[in-house]
Amino acid sequence: MRAVLVELALRADELDAAFGSPGAPGRATRLPLDSVYLGGGTPSLLAAADVAALLERIERRFEIAADAEVTIEANPGPDERGDLAGFRAAGVTRISFGAQSLDVGELKRLGRRHRPVDVLDAVEAARRAGIEHRSVDLLYDIPGQTVATWQRSVERVLEAPIDHLSAYALTLDDPDAAGLVGPTGDHLPVRPGARRWRRTVAAEQHEDRAADQYLWLDERLGAAGFHWYEISNWARQGGASRHNQAYWRRLPTLGLGPGAHGFDGGRRRTWNAARLDAYLAALLPHEASAGHPGLTPRLPPGGGELLDDEAIRLETVSLAMRTDNGVGVGLLPSAAAPAVDAAVQAGLLEFAEAPGVPSTRLRLTAPGRLLAAELAVRLAE
Repeated sequence: MRAVLVELALRADELDAAFGSPGAPGRATRLPLDSVYLGGGTPSLLAAADVAALLERIERRFEIAADAEVTIEANPGPDERGDLAGFRAAGVTRISFGAQSLDVGELKRLGRRHRPVDVLDAVEAARRAGIEHRSVDLLYDIPGQTVATWQRSVERVLEAPIDHLSAYALTLDDPDAAGLVGPTGDHLPVRPGARRWRRTVAAEQHEDRAADQYLWLDERLGAAGFHWYEISNWARQGGASRHNQAYWRRLPTLGLGPGAHGFDGGRRRTWNAARLDAYLAALLPHEASAGHPGLTPRLPPGGGELLDDEAIRLETVSLAMRTDNGVGVGLLPSAAAPAVDAAVQAGLLEFAEAPGVPSTRLRLTAPGRLLAAELAVRLAE
């Protein structure tokens, strides 16, 4: 926590130098924050007083809009969900519980400690605490999972007072092979035991089963009053995550903490390295090196990339296609017309003709969402 507060101050100093501090003349270039998201890992293990102190410091250095969305992630177990009433008093307006499943066997295979009933209890406790928006994350294509056990998990979750649900296929990416680890990488190396587990699990996954699970979920949530607004996210009216949408709309974000990512809203993406020891050594050098108490804190190690015009266009298309608003046909090259026609004929794409959405926009159908990455490449290039 001490290191995060130091990083926050250094990042704020940079923005103050470039755009002026909050309340200063020319403040139009520094809008108050629309969203604050405490996520990754289990920030609910923090004391409510620490969450309040962090939000107070963010307010002081950045300003938080009066109607901002303030989210915290939590595990649903009684020893991990944290002080829900304290979080609400600190300013939290939204909570996302990492349930993953409500099947005892599946939770055991995933190494999760909570019980299915804990998920329902946690959501109800958040409601009683006054946290307005409550979300649950689920995983499908879990080893040993069937369509029937998946459906039972979803049905049980729908018994809880939630207005948002996220569902993700269990992914087993290899950050080592992708070059994402190392001194400046935003991932940690996969441990040998975890690598063995991943190999075993991958052999039990099945794309067709995952597709059936996704399509059933989309239909079931629609019947329950949830609307899909992004490939992996559904919400009741007013329940969509503002923070999630910021990523798909390429809005500027500031990431704090090990492995956190930031974006300037235009060309530059940045990230902090994932290693905690290097993070602490940079920001709290007087603690890391007792023999040199005069060392000055510095920004943690990390990396960045500068996007060129073509990369921005491709990124804009692929991100927009993930959402119910779709992508404007003007962003697609004329050479993509045959691919568009073929995808529409195949029932993978449709023209968005909702109120306030121009019919010159294309969006994915439910089957098309299963092929989103491939379609984006074919249409954008």
